[in-house]
Amino acid sequence: MATAKKAKKATAKKAKKAAPKKAAAKKTVKKAAPKKAPAKKKAARKPNPAFMKPLMPTGPLAAIIGSTPMPRTEVTSKIWAYIKKNKLQDAVNKRMINADEKLRALFGKAQASMFELTKFVSKHLK
Repeated sequence: MATAKKAKKATAKKAKKAAPKKAAAKKTVKKAAPKKAPAKKKAARKPNPAFMKPLMPTGPLAAIIGSTPMPRTEVTSKIWAYIKKNKLQDAVNKRMINADEKLRALFGKAQASMFELTKFVSKHLK
């Protein structure tokens, strides 16, 4: 019996080897795209000079951030620092700012949106 099994295995191997080979599939070669001129490197982004011009805060804005001239970007940063320090951002709707006495003088109302903040600030910058 052992020889019969070996004979079957040998014929199975020969059958596998004798199987006709399939033709290899032709590969399509894509042509390389024409080379473009190398892109120019962008210069480092420069801040807008209008934002960097020191402006003098007046009235209720000066009471919050001080009365020294500073750029708009720094004014916004200082107002947000004041809001976060005093926990004036609404807990439910983070876009709203609850005004304390100093901010109420700036906003003219009890609550303002963060998107209105620049409108109120620009009125008090000269």
